[in-house]
Amino acid sequence: MRPTAVESCFEVACWFLDRAINDGEYLQPQKLHRLMFLAQGYFGVLQNGAKLMPATFIATDEGPIEPNVFRAFARGRPQVDVKPIDETPRHILDSIWRQFGAHSTEHLNKLIRRHPPYADALASSPGAEILFESMVDFYGTQGLSRRPSVAGDAATAEGNEPAAGKVLRPKVMRSYNGKPVTVNRWTPKRAP
Repeated sequence: MRPTAVESCFEVACWFLDRAINDGEYLQPQKLHRLMFLAQGYFGVLQNGAKLMPATFIATDEGPIEPNVFRAFARGRPQVDVKPIDETPRHILDSIWRQFGAHSTEHLNKLIRRHPPYADALASSPGAEILFESMVDFYGTQGLSRRPSVAGDAATAEGNEPAAGKVLRPKVMRSYNGKPVTVNRWTPKRAP
């Protein structure tokens, strides 16, 4: 098993909280968990199955949560020492924030309730673990358009969620003459 990109899920939670504060926003606890869930899934796709953080997400009626962060943050932000996040995971977290951070908690809840990794875990048993492999498979293949719509879910009419390549913002670098150019990391496609 490969090491995770960050040592604990607290680094990611604190990064999102700090980012929200820097943008002048209040980050609700539920929204924090949804962003962490999406970050774990998309990071796994973009980094060929590597985990962003050593986290286990469970399916609750409200949505996916990371139980350790849920308990630790129950009375506010805990006093924990966090290490700085390296460039690649930080770039992906920034992309997740830019893609999903502006959405309301309710929108993210509706969105993720439709996703098979969460829906299947909840259907098996409330409180069941959402498997990382199913997250990577789903967000990597983008089977969202093939998922049958849930009756009464207004979010199903909103269209498909973005593919991992659309979530990741391109890095802007400079060419040899100083002209800005956008670059993306080359990631080979998975063999069927």
